[in-house]
Amino acid sequence: MKFSKKDIVFTMVLVLVTTLSKFFFAPKIEWAGISPVIAIALFSGMMVKDKTQSFILPLVALFLSDVLIQILYKAGLFVFPGLYKGQLFNYSLLLLTTVLGWLLKGKRTESVMISAVVAPTLFFLLSNFFVWNSATQLSYPKNFNGLLLCYGAGLPFYKNALIASVVFLPSLIAFFNVYVKGSKALKITLA
Repeated sequence: MKFSKKDIVFTMVLVLVTTLSKFFFAPKIEWAGISPVIAIALFSGMMVKDKTQSFILPLVALFLSDVLIQILYKAGLFVFPGLYKGQLFNYSLLLLTTVLGWLLKGKRTESVMISAVVAPTLFFLLSNFFVWNSATQLSYPKNFNGLLLCYGAGLPFYKNALIASVVFLPSLIAFFNVYVKGSKALKITLA
């Protein structure tokens, strides 16, 4: 696959927006979870025709933003590391979200909005189950009540991820159509 200058600029804008979202929102519990990462994975699954290459954009955006946050953390300019234990599971969920983009692909606004709701919901359910399952007994008991406690603790992140996906996914599609494809219309047109 050959990348144009516009493709590279588009990707760098996504890395910048992802990094800035983490920098400004992640340290504040009431804003944590507001990130374009899920929307980028969905977008890539919907827009990139070569399925094997559809994983590149979300992985590059997430990895480069994580590295930049790690550099800021090491410099004492950010409150937690960008690279951490358990991160590979989140990357796996991101890849699953890209696959979801393949499955929920559509040219209608309704299918894009359904995707923007389904993806963060699936991410929330799987990531919190993983946290509950891998947590020590002191964190969450290994019973149904412990699982519910874990899901309850994740609700603020879920709400913010849901809002972010509903806002970022149509925005990414519109930006891609206008900037990369050169379309004057701000309508949802998927490849």
